[in-house]
Amino acid sequence: MITSIAWKNVWRNRTRSLTVITAVMVGVFASVFALAAINSSIVQRIDSAVNEELSHIQVNTKEFRSSSDIQNTIADPEGVAGTLRNTPGVTDVTGRIIVRGIASAPSGSSGVEITGIDIEKEKQMFTLSGKLIPGTGNYFGADTKLNSAFIGEKLARELQIIRYILTAESFKALGDNGVPSAVTDKLKPLEGRRFTTEKKLTEAYNSLLTPREIKKYGLSIREAAWSYREGSRVILSFLDVNGNQTGGAFRISGIYRTNNDLFESMSVFVPDKELRRLTGLEEGVYHRFIARLEDNDLTDMVTPVLREALPGLEVMNWKEIQVDLAMIADYINQIYAVFMALILAALSFGIVNTMLMAVLERTRELGMLSAVGMNRRRIFLMIMLESIFLSMVGGFAGMAVSGVAIAITNHSGINLVKYSEGMEAFGYTAHLYPTIGADFFIILTVLIVITGILSSVYPARKALQLNPVEALRGE
Repeated sequence: MITSIAWKNVWRNRTRSLTVITAVMVGVFASVFALAAINSSIVQRIDSAVNEELSHIQVNTKEFRSSSDIQNTIADPEGVAGTLRNTPGVTDVTGRIIVRGIASAPSGSSGVEITGIDIEKEKQMFTLSGKLIPGTGNYFGADTKLNSAFIGEKLARELQIIRYILTAESFKALGDNGVPSAVTDKLKPLEGRRFTTEKKLTEAYNSLLTPREIKKYGLSIREAAWSYREGSRVILSFLDVNGNQTGGAFRISGIYRTNNDLFESMSVFVPDKELRRLTGLEEGVYHRFIARLEDNDLTDMVTPVLREALPGLEVMNWKEIQVDLAMIADYINQIYAVFMALILAALSFGIVNTMLMAVLERTRELGMLSAVGMNRRRIFLMIMLESIFLSMVGGFAGMAVSGVAIAITNHSGINLVKYSEGMEAFGYTAHLYPTIGADFFIILTVLIVITGILSSVYPARKALQLNPVEALRGE
């Protein structure tokens, strides 16, 4: 009966109740959707770190990570590989040889880390082969008389292997992408001109277009002008096992694109047999072993097991290599709870204000209820239920709206291309696909109920302080 009365009381003043419910709904929706977008960015970054860059666990000598000395190879590679494969939770293992060197092209050079890999094994363990930019070649698939290298787009730009030129095909592509003829006509003076960097191209079309056109069509123009001559060469120079300068010409088999500019600019992958031949490293010798686990959640459990089994080596998981990312991943649920608690605490003031007004307006009514025998506990419970109903209706509406918005944007994505340069410098994608776990909504439901209870305490106490006789005298 008290529940029914409380529910009816909520809707006695529909305008006021709907205002509070709408405020709670908007607050919950905004916070949940924002957290889902943040969560997607973190999830995608972890996925990239594990599946493209690091894998779950890396094993090398204790001196190698700091010195990168070519002589710091693992002493018993077969034994170490066997230990890794026989550890519960480990699904795949591969070895790498790694040297520091310089990548050079006619237009520039850059320091890089050259990694010799087992092509088929790496393709099975990592998703980097799927990041190949269409039209730049393949993932070590073509036969060539030269050595082969798989490099990042950022490095290709620094070496000016990638250039920008607006051709007739470029203008056709712009039209197909919805760029109006009024804009393409302004770009005609640039047709056929070759730009060695994206910055030079941007400066050129910035002088021809309005700020609004630049903002709306700039990305399309850069993509249409993007140019690469398949089969370009790069010279890789490094030291061999005897400390002598060596190197060779490598034909670029393909160019990959990730969300991590630093990784793209530093990481060059070549077949391990080619790197062994140039460095003089023997067959079966490795600088590092990479282990992949059945599930990312096993990382913290498997790492100490491997450390105990391989005491003379450095065993590090992705969380220890990417400390900042691991900290966010480990504390993400706590961050969500604190964030939502702050939002709901702010919304609770609106609920308190509404309920306090409702109590003061119903002074005579509450006095009459007390006079006819409704005890203080029931009055307190009635006011509390009204507050809970307000917060729960608004909260559930907010969760429903945010659920729909998350489902839609998870499919289509949110493009933050305007901030892509800054985000990708730290390894985060500028194209978000909001997502959040069901456990978060459970936590949020509990927080909403608690908010309703806490918001009812002060108005309910005010109601209990009313004197029935004085209340009945009031208008």
